Amino acid sequence: MILETILAATRQEVAKRKAAKPVAEWLPLIGKMPATKGFKAALSQPGRVNLIAEYKRASPSKGVIRTDLTPEEVVTAYAGNGAAAISVLTEPFFFQGRPDFLRLARQTTRIPLLRKDFIIDEYQLYEARVLGADAVLLIVAALSRQQLKNYLDLAHELDLMCLVEVHTREETEAAVESGAAIIGINNRNLANFETSLETTFRLAPYVPDDRVLVSESGIFTKQDIEVLSQCGVQAVLVGEALMRSPSPWRKLRELAGDRDGPD
Repeated sequence: MILETILAATRQEVAKRKAAKPVAEWLPLIGKMPATKGFKAALSQPGRVNLIAEYKRASPSKGVIRTDLTPEEVVTAYAGNGAAAISVLTEPFFFQGRPDFLRLARQTTRIPLLRKDFIIDEYQLYEARVLGADAVLLIVAALSRQQLKNYLDLAHELDLMCLVEVHTREETEAAVESGAAIIGINNRNLANFETSLETTFRLAPYVPDDRVLVSESGIFTKQDIEVLSQCGVQAVLVGEALMRSPSPWRKLRELAGDRDGPD
């Protein structure tokens, strides 16, 4: 199971980072951080499907996607071409990300930033806050129900929003019961990495109207976004379609419905 392999590697990596820089060293820095940007508000803008554009270098299912563009280049381009928020992958082994990518992104833009990683330890929340994240991804399949609650509570204390990711009805119900304000339906099955937009269509009815509904993965065209909007999706997360494009920023404008901006 791919997810379990990733989680095992993540536990080892986080243990190393905790030993090198304990939480006690992050705490004084957190008190000096500015208030986070409005991630939820960015995804809730009315009259449109809001785009979370992702900086993604590789994935377990697709291998290397693109490594010739720096975080600063991509984030600058996304910010100027229609992104409501930006997702930065920080997982090092399977997605070729680094926590430092988040810091570089924060230095580059004021747009809300999502730390996209496999959060399995409170340490990663403290780390995300200091590196400049406005929100973090919490994957229900990777956490116990108690962990989910604890991490949501800690994130709130740290002024971080959470995108709570689900793939099944049971996970969706758990996310709703946890009080998650933003629920992301992942169209990719993390057990085998197969992708289908039908996952969003199937699970959307179980997400109450008072939550922000996000669809993630497998979104490549403006038509995909238009279809997803019909089942209440307020935001979509797009990574591979942008990073594989010869011009990621032009592709972003296309998905956002703006074909007339400068190259």
